[in-house]
Amino acid sequence: MDALSERINSLPVSATLAMAAKARELKNNGIDVIGLSLGEPDFNTPEYIKDAAIQAVNDNYNSYSPVDGYADLKEAICTKFERDNQLNYKPSQIVVSTGAKQSIANLCMVLLDPGDEVLLPAPYWVSYSAIATLAEAKSIIIPSSIDTDFKITPEQLEAAITPKTKLIMFNSPNNPSGTIYSEDEYRALGKVLEKHPNIYILSDEIYEHINYGTPHFSIARIPELYDRTITVNGVAKAFAMTGWRIGYIGAPEWIAKACNKMQGQITSGANCIAQRATITALLEPVSRIQYMVDEFSNRKELIISLLEKIDGFKLNRPDGAFYVFPDVSYYFGKTIDGIEINNASDFALFLLEKAHVATVTGEAFGNDDCIRISYAASEDNIKEAVARIAKALS
Repeated sequence: MDALSERINSLPVSATLAMAAKARELKNNGIDVIGLSLGEPDFNTPEYIKDAAIQAVNDNYNSYSPVDGYADLKEAICTKFERDNQLNYKPSQIVVSTGAKQSIANLCMVLLDPGDEVLLPAPYWVSYSAIATLAEAKSIIIPSSIDTDFKITPEQLEAAITPKTKLIMFNSPNNPSGTIYSEDEYRALGKVLEKHPNIYILSDEIYEHINYGTPHFSIARIPELYDRTITVNGVAKAFAMTGWRIGYIGAPEWIAKACNKMQGQITSGANCIAQRATITALLEPVSRIQYMVDEFSNRKELIISLLEKIDGFKLNRPDGAFYVFPDVSYYFGKTIDGIEINNASDFALFLLEKAHVATVTGEAFGNDDCIRISYAASEDNIKEAVARIAKALS
């Protein structure tokens, strides 16, 4: 242990992956655990995308791919950005990576220096703070609560900015809360950022298509912010392609070049077959994946209707992604079935041990009062999981 670097010793383990590992361990011991911890669609990848991958295998795509992605994939990403987001990017502004997580890591490594500050509107995705730590930057948390629908205000943003602020990471639709910032809300936050030209904006839009009402708005559409916004996306969530590992950015050209240089020394180009399949995924009409979004919408209504019946669960009505993020602080300080619950981590562990339902503590997302529950699961599993939770808490 002593020989390990300070870098790795200071890095937290991903809470979502840790909870999934604990659930697997219990399953291996013969316990029937329902996993609602991972943000992973339970659908199979659509047939038309699989067919494109099979075609790529048969076409002998097996060589190293260009570090920043195949030229025709980058063209397809530009087409997608224009069609879905009204954003104009050139292929030279696109970098394809092994998942959106690598896209974010590339960006932090090329942009941040030791001592730089990164603003994280909370709740935020678990890896944002960890990646900032790896880049030797300092995470500054801007809190929100269920009472504000997990959104920060322009006033909070202004108050958090210092001369050391270098980057802010937005994620809408949000993981873990499912909250979506409207165009008006983003424009109001944008007015603050316009006054601070040295701050860069990472806009993580991986859940854009999993949306039940509030129209998706890309912050790079604000002309004054386009030249310092990095739009991150990928195919994992909306296309049920988590294991295919393809993410990408649209960015100012000098940032894209730097990310390309970084990636060239760490992983090189992303998987060649997955890239070919992604061209098809992005160029086909978005309506082809609507059946999954409709199913998630039904599950959202189901899980909220069931959780609302449990005393002490405080819920908002998220408009996107496939998570609910209930405030469970009602249970803090209570002892249930011999287990003392002092925080969200205790509560999540209690649910795992007593109800055999895997969730994730909100502490990992910068909110100590909540737990994240994924409804990317079958309706039967959702009903059974909530019944178990209700029983354990009664």
